Amino acid sequence: MAEVHNTRFQTWWLIFKFCRSKCHAAFKKKKNPRKVKWTKAYRKTVGKELAVDPSFEFEKRRNVPIKYNRELWSKTVEAMKKVETIRQRRQNLHIMQRLRKGKELEQERDIKEVQRDLSLIRSPAAGLKQRKKQEEAEEQEHMQVDEDSNNELEAEAEVN
Repeated sequence: MAEVHNTRFQTWWLIFKFCRSKCHAAFKKKKNPRKVKWTKAYRKTVGKELAVDPSFEFEKRRNVPIKYNRELWSKTVEAMKKVETIRQRRQNLHIMQRLRKGKELEQERDIKEVQRDLSLIRSPAAGLKQRKKQEEAEEQEHMQVDEDSNNELEAEAEVN
């Protein structure tokens, strides 16, 4: 680094930190910030700046170190873990409900498909036992009806 003879004017770049090149250029041109309309200094002198500006408050607090309470910190970490477990449990429950609904819909769809295509599934001999039982029951009813009618005819014949 070269030697600096006149430190009063040449070390300004060590002291100031400009937010953008626009500010740096205005400083180099020796512009008065109270007369340049886009600066905070102008807004404050004209009375347009808010009395309570959160950015000013943040700038004030930014350089003050924060004292941490170990107990509060540990409670916060525990609370974060608890919140995470609750969130995970709710997410799992939501997923399970969606899966359960999907299974119900799939089961309904399968039942409809089976009912629609029952002729393809059922074998010809599947209903033989039931058919035989129905035929026997019909024959017994027919026989009873015949016996009843015979008994009535005999009763009428005896009366006459």
